[in-house]
Amino acid sequence: MKTDYKGYEILIEQDDNPINPRMEDANLGRMLCKHRRYNLGDDVNANKDEVLNMLAGKIKDVVVLPLYLYDHSGITMNTTGFSCPWDSGMVGCIYADYNKIRSWYGVKKVTKNLIAKVKDTFRNEVKAYADYISGNVYGYVIKKDDEDMDRSWGYSYENALLEAKAIVDNMHSHKKMVTA
Repeated sequence: MKTDYKGYEILIEQDDNPINPRMEDANLGRMLCKHRRYNLGDDVNANKDEVLNMLAGKIKDVVVLPLYLYDHSGITMNTTGFSCPWDSGMVGCIYADYNKIRSWYGVKKVTKNLIAKVKDTFRNEVKAYADYISGNVYGYVIKKDDEDMDRSWGYSYENALLEAKAIVDNMHSHKKMVTA
């Protein structure tokens, strides 16, 4: 898609070679998944009993959310489930123990408010992974007079356009300051 914005041309293109967001060590949660056809998450040989025990609260000092997969003409994942019982189901969980949470946030105590924040972080991590496995990963190219001004990859479609516009806004305001 091509958009003209403040005298710049923004091209949004699908990322042909996206980076798996689970390969970087920048995730709070660890995904334990088991599926007969797909290698998903961080640990593809998840122990079903371990996952079920975590979700049932039998393992203490762990924050956990379930992971569901929808598989119909492509795949996607979330933490809430899907309405189609034939093409979806639980495939694992995402979790972090209290030690990792304390270290990640630089706190001594894991509170209810922090647990809510951790779960939001998990949902964002799962959304990034769902975008990756479903091919919803894009990048932007910003051009001015056919010259590449900036480019970056690894965004959802919506975020690629928002990020590109923010970069143009920054270049545009910097240009105004230089000429003023």
